[in-house]
Amino acid sequence: MLLSVQDLSVSFGGVHALNLSHFTLRDKELRVIIGPNGAGKSTFLDILCGKTKPDSGKVLFNETPVLGKTEVEIANLGIGRKFQKPSVFPSLTVYDNMLLAFKMKKSILASLFFKPTEEIDTRIREVAVKVGLITELKKVAGELSHGQKQWLEIAIVVLQDPKLMLIDEPAAGMSDEETEKTGELLMQLARHHGIIVIEHDMKFVEQIAKELVTVLVRGKLLVEGSFDEIRNDQRVIDSYLGRANVQLENF
Repeated sequence: MLLSVQDLSVSFGGVHALNLSHFTLRDKELRVIIGPNGAGKSTFLDILCGKTKPDSGKVLFNETPVLGKTEVEIANLGIGRKFQKPSVFPSLTVYDNMLLAFKMKKSILASLFFKPTEEIDTRIREVAVKVGLITELKKVAGELSHGQKQWLEIAIVVLQDPKLMLIDEPAAGMSDEETEKTGELLMQLARHHGIIVIEHDMKFVEQIAKELVTVLVRGKLLVEGSFDEIRNDQRVIDSYLGRANVQLENF
C-alpha cells in the first residue's frame, strides 16, 4: 500500500476540520476526492505534505511514518504537491521554471557552478512534451494561459520525481478543451505515480475517476465507490444540496 491513513484529526478554533477514520491508496492509483466546500479536502492534502500538523492520527507512506516530518523531509520521501493556484515564477521562462524544479543538489556552491547537463535537458524536454509545453519552453511563464500555467506546475511536480502527487482542483478556471487535456495528462501520469486529485467539476471527475471516488463531508469519510455509485448515492446528493430527491446538475 502506497499510503495508509488512520484516525487523522485536526481542529481549528475548536472546530473539527478533519476527522478521517481511514484512507488507503495503492501504488499508481488515481483517486479523486470530492465534497462540498469545508469538507476537509485541502486540509487533508495539507497534512500529507506537512503544511498542517494534525492533532492526532497515523499516516504511513511506503510504510514510513509521515507525521512530525517537515515539508522538505516529506517531499524527499516522494510526496509532491500542486496547489490550486499556480505558483510558478512569472518572470522566468518555462524552461527555467522547470530547471529550478529538477531534483538535484540545491546548495549555494552547487548553484553557483551549475550548468544543465544533457541528461537534465533531455528530461525537461520529455516532461514538456508530456504536459503539452514543448513549444513554450522559451516563453516567459507569466505569458502563459491559465491552463498552461497549471500544466507547468504539474510539470514542476513531475520533475521532482514523486511517488505520490497531490493535485488540488486542476480544472478550476480552465476551458473545456484544457480540462479534457488535463484529464488525459493525469491518467497518463497515473501509469507511473500514485495521484490524489481534489476536484469539484463532476464532468472532469467522470473523465478521470476510473477506480474509487472518495467523498468527504464535514471532515469525515461519507462514502467511497465508483463514479456511477457515487453520483446515484442519495447521501452524496443530500450533502451537496442539503435536501433529498434532487439530482446534482453536473452529475
